[in-house]
Amino acid sequence: MSMSVVGLVAGMALGFAGYFGGFGAFLLVAALGAVGFVLGRFLDGDLEPGVLFRPRDRGDRGDRGIRDDRRR
Repeated sequence: MSMSVVGLVAGMALGFAGYFGGFGAFLLVAALGAVGFVLGRFLDGDLEPGVLFRPRDRGDRGDRGIRDDRRR
């Protein structure tokens, strides 16, 4: 199934949930869809569980921060 068809089905499901169940049902369907997407990526092998739970390394910023010598 192509990604456009998956997007169409997901959009229709959210539309039905929003129309018949209200905004709360819309948010519930969207949240469960996001959880299902992450689980699907994990089961396909595209996502490793350590990526989600590993703390960020503080020294991995590179030169994106402003240094003191640039301010002068």
